[in-house]
Amino acid sequence: RRKKKDDNILEIPSIPNPFPELCCSPFASVLSTSLLPKATSRKKQVIKVYSEDDTSRALEVPRDVTARDVCQLLILKNHYIDDHSWTLFEQLTRTGLGRAIEDHELVMEVQSNWIMEDENKLYFRKNYAKYEFFKNPLVFFPDHMISFPSETSAAISHSGILQMFLSSSTYPEIHGYLYAKEQGKKSWKKSYFILRRSGLYFSTKGTSKEPRHLQFFCEFSNSDMYMSLTGKKISGAPTNYRFCFKPNKSGGTRDLKQLCADDEQSRTCWMTAIRLLKYGMQLYQNYMQPYQGRSGCSPLNLTPMRSISENSLVAMDFSGHRSRIIENPTEALSVAVEEGLAWRRRGCLRLNSHGSPIAMSNMGMSIHRSQSWFHHKISREEAQRLILQHGLVDGVFLVRDSQSNPKTFVLSLSHGLKIKHFQIVPLEDDGKLFYTLDDGHTRFTDLIQLVEFYQLNKGVLPCKLKHYCARIAL
Repeated sequence: RRKKKDDNILEIPSIPNPFPELCCSPFASVLSTSLLPKATSRKKQVIKVYSEDDTSRALEVPRDVTARDVCQLLILKNHYIDDHSWTLFEQLTRTGLGRAIEDHELVMEVQSNWIMEDENKLYFRKNYAKYEFFKNPLVFFPDHMISFPSETSAAISHSGILQMFLSSSTYPEIHGYLYAKEQGKKSWKKSYFILRRSGLYFSTKGTSKEPRHLQFFCEFSNSDMYMSLTGKKISGAPTNYRFCFKPNKSGGTRDLKQLCADDEQSRTCWMTAIRLLKYGMQLYQNYMQPYQGRSGCSPLNLTPMRSISENSLVAMDFSGHRSRIIENPTEALSVAVEEGLAWRRRGCLRLNSHGSPIAMSNMGMSIHRSQSWFHHKISREEAQRLILQHGLVDGVFLVRDSQSNPKTFVLSLSHGLKIKHFQIVPLEDDGKLFYTLDDGHTRFTDLIQLVEFYQLNKGVLPCKLKHYCARIAL
């Protein structure tokens, strides 16, 4: 009788939880009965993440959290727009090295390789060049540095280069001159290097690729690749384009495998090829993850999809007696630009303490200082470092005060894997102040108008302004 009574009790259905999402961690899916023991057993740890202005934020995260998870959490907490370019950056303070942590890497494993005495930091910033080589590989792999297997045809398409890098059977060969720092010495020796699937080698006899002349330099499975954040004068390198390999359990700088390239294009080629060699298809999966599930997306030619709220918006014309939808994209763009300029002209008049309007000419000297792309009094080297950290993609820019001429400004712009600087000169005409990049042929009332113009028009610049370097705050 007691057994029958217990069976009746077990047959009573359990009451479901009406609010399961309130019990769900930010890194777990919707909570269920089967997932509850796993969710409660996950150990957590506190990490500190810094921003460009050295503000920091402490986060309590699971031990198996990835770099992409941390970026997603910071995006949500700070209400940033997720354009898939946010990156977690590792900076080794004592050695002056840094690298962008791959999206799939475990943050706790990265920190476990740190030495307690070093004040290493994790930075949250944008890196527009993170997966740029998937979109335009020919820019990252110049013809004089890459060789294909003999059975491969001479004409290689964009997708063909990537397929060879991601293939397990074939791999393009990267070759060229690099400076290598000899172990235990301060001198640098220039040698001919060859990158193959088995590792990195250098030739002991000129440019010979014969096996008897090739000497093994390093492999990458148990080491990470870093870029130098210091100048050549501090590091003693022959050029500014230094990178190195650091073993995961390194005891100090003596274990570093240090290399130096002649220019930025060469360094970018070597580092990109080594990333593909080390991670292979995992990089492609990281790149494709934001676009999975979207129909009509080509794997190697992706464009960001507009959100649902943006797709529900249309351009309207309210100038007539009846409103109408603007269907011509060119007309819609011109109307949007005109509306933006009209709105800014209306906002140019402000009231002072006595209630009288102040002309825009009096405000033009300071209105740009509130913009995210303006970086005040920073040096050329600091501007180049900021742009390099954000990725050498065409159109990455910032505006700063000129150090050589206090009355002028400088536009620092990335194009063709190089950073170029353009002087913005103020002009006075008929009592009004203007700003120009082309000796007065095109004039602007303030720097905001100048930046907005070159975001839509290339003009005298080598490319349009696309991505600005901003000092975000956490």
